Amino acid sequence: MEELFVKAPVKKVYFQLALPVVLGMLTTMIYSLADTMFVAKTGDPNLVAGITIGAPLFTFLLAVADIFGLGGSSVISRLFGEKNYTLSRRVSSFSIYWGILTSIVLTVLLLWFEKPILLILGAKATTYQDAATFYRVLAVGAFAVVFSVIPQNLIRTEGLAFQAMLASMIGTILAIILDPIFLFGLKMGALGVGIANVTGYLVTDLILVYFIWQRAQYVSLDPRLARLDGQTVKEVIAIGIPSSITNFAQTFGMALLNSSLAVYGAQQVAAMGITQKIYGVVILVIVGFTFGAQPLIGYNYGAKNWSRLKEILHFDMLVQIVYAILVGGVLIIAARPVTGLFMNQPEIVTAGAYMLRATLLTTPLVGLILVYTTVFQSIGNAWAAFAMAVSRQGIIYFIALEILKMTNGYHGIVWAQAVADLITCLCGYLIYRYVFQNKEQ
Repeated sequence: MEELFVKAPVKKVYFQLALPVVLGMLTTMIYSLADTMFVAKTGDPNLVAGITIGAPLFTFLLAVADIFGLGGSSVISRLFGEKNYTLSRRVSSFSIYWGILTSIVLTVLLLWFEKPILLILGAKATTYQDAATFYRVLAVGAFAVVFSVIPQNLIRTEGLAFQAMLASMIGTILAIILDPIFLFGLKMGALGVGIANVTGYLVTDLILVYFIWQRAQYVSLDPRLARLDGQTVKEVIAIGIPSSITNFAQTFGMALLNSSLAVYGAQQVAAMGITQKIYGVVILVIVGFTFGAQPLIGYNYGAKNWSRLKEILHFDMLVQIVYAILVGGVLIIAARPVTGLFMNQPEIVTAGAYMLRATLLTTPLVGLILVYTTVFQSIGNAWAAFAMAVSRQGIIYFIALEILKMTNGYHGIVWAQAVADLITCLCGYLIYRYVFQNKEQ
């Protein structure tokens, strides 16, 4: 482990850890895109809108998983740098089993409060049935979704990024195969889409359990190790909650966006759903690089290797900016034909292309925002991580959306995220300079 995290060249180890994460996330997003295309090919805007409305539940479940997955992996990576392997085993067991317990409680609550939640997410009379069907399957399968995230993050702290990727890819490929079978062959509609999703996560879960048993040295499935002292639990939660809030904020932002667009019709909601899927591919690569670098950042911070940490962070930022400019630029130019691949209805293509260009314009800034956020999580700086978590798609986005909606209507809604990205990036930079002003000298 020391050879990989301390001695290997930064560029080599960065890509060795990050590329499997990127590939795994891209595979997941390919399924999401294929899923959207399959649903769109039905030609039913209400079904597309219903799936779009139910989709934030995925983000919510991932947010809950991040409390234990990202919180636990952040603490573990620093413990590895400190050579404290005994405590790292306990942290991993705690994260896994408390994640399982939380997901069971969530299933009960989600089903109990189904109607008010769906109404908040923007469900209307025409879209409620499809949204509710999709929502119920995800609620029942909450355990599968939550569990799949936690071990993936934990085993990457040991350098097992390839194994985490493999588990994710196999489950996702299965879901891609099942999706058209349930949707077109068996005519199951939103129910089939939900079942395909959950089945893929279940398979991923089983493969991750196998890798923990066979390959992991310091990630444990022993429930007897799940008890931690209060201080260590506090450290996991202190970083896990800001990480989770990032996804909660995304759910919040998507709900606000869908509700705001709903007054303009199901076609506008469907266009934004397609836009978010395309944009999600770009963002997932950025997230993959930042998540892949997290164990490297945490390990060197724990080992107090400041010069190597600085080199890692600067290279991480360079990768994010170059990637975002290249890919974002291509998609801005090809916005109309790319949008048309999903649903070839003129009004939806026109709206989707406009939304996509507005969303992609600030992609390089999003790369920096995610680097700042991941750095604060990796080094255990809870207040900085929290500040970033509640900004981009939380407080700053809410304020930007409300002001621009009142002043510019539909166009203000479309451009609100770009404005929020600009302000959040500036905030992240200022916090980053404050946190590292002494260590970079």
